[in-house]
Amino acid sequence: MQKVVILGGSFGGLTAAFELKRLLGKEAEVIVVSDDDRFVFLPSLPWLIMGHRRPDDITLKVSEILKPKGIDFIHEAAKQVDPDASKVFTATKEIPYNYLIISTGPHLSFDEIPGLGPDKGYTDCTFTLDHAVKTNLSWKKILEEPGPIILGSAQGVSCFGPSYELAFEMDTELRRMKMRHKVPIFYLTSEPYVGHFGIGGLGNSKRFVKDEFAKRDIKYLANQAIEEVVPSELRLKDGTKLPFKLAMIAPPFKGVPAVAPLGNPRGFIPVDKNYRHTKYKNIFTIGVAMAIAPPEPTPVPTGVPKTGYMTITMAKTAAATITAEIRNEPLPSAEELSVVCLMDMGDTAAFMKAYPVLPPRQEAMIKGGIHYKWLKMAFERYFLWKMRNGLTNLP
Repeated sequence: MQKVVILGGSFGGLTAAFELKRLLGKEAEVIVVSDDDRFVFLPSLPWLIMGHRRPDDITLKVSEILKPKGIDFIHEAAKQVDPDASKVFTATKEIPYNYLIISTGPHLSFDEIPGLGPDKGYTDCTFTLDHAVKTNLSWKKILEEPGPIILGSAQGVSCFGPSYELAFEMDTELRRMKMRHKVPIFYLTSEPYVGHFGIGGLGNSKRFVKDEFAKRDIKYLANQAIEEVVPSELRLKDGTKLPFKLAMIAPPFKGVPAVAPLGNPRGFIPVDKNYRHTKYKNIFTIGVAMAIAPPEPTPVPTGVPKTGYMTITMAKTAAATITAEIRNEPLPSAEELSVVCLMDMGDTAAFMKAYPVLPPRQEAMIKGGIHYKWLKMAFERYFLWKMRNGLTNLP
């Protein structure tokens, strides 16, 4: 029996695990290793920050959804991978594998910028459940004691969507509460222009975002790098100083330390078209941990986002490739990566699509409408139901 070890219990890791077990059954032992026993529907974290969701609304217990499918779960963090010996090490275990799938997500590298982050610094963050819960408390303080808000992304970020969503959602909520005039909102980003999203823009996204910011009186600065953060003040490398009462800044991304040695200088792992490591052919990498070259050099470093939609595509391709190898069958053709995204905007939402993800493209669009907000809410329920039942073969 072949043993497949999967590092990570989020979108990519669980999709890969369910797909492998569905395709291979008793032909493979599938083990998920993660330091978190919670699957979090990450796209809903902005809603949690705004108070529209509770943690229990958007989380599933990983061990409980894996067990009925015959998938083992090890609730520990991976500490090291030995690719030559084909072993994963945790604090207490040595786990051999025939195939390894890395779906660890990013290391949030707050320490690259002095004063950044919710644990040792002065800013909030949206990327983990625990950080979002803490950010919700900061948001409640703003409602009690209004003051300026800064939202955005530092240099080295490869996920921009949640910061945009929160800018629009906070604007909408403050207007509903008749408080918008008391809370200036400022958008700060490493992107060369707003609406770039790390992928060179899509369709008329630059004009779309600029028009929305103008309509909502959201000021912005693009193409910026942060020097440091001190209490109540964010300092840019060009000398600009921005006061804040709440600052929610996405930190630089790096590879997770346990797998970073397998990757480039930032720890992101190079792969081929089937998401196989370019050197170690029994190691696959999907999601944020994978290296994708930006479509163009930018004055301030930005990364290419790997959305949940993209990650699921990668996971299915990796699982199908491993299945084909085990059965000595022809390898599947890799599906071209594309982006389909729903961005909540408070009183409306936007639908974004890019095929392929990087230009030049066959198709690219962004358009707004309240029905996209309803679609985003429905998708949240559908996806949690699908993961709860291990039905990753469904659309």
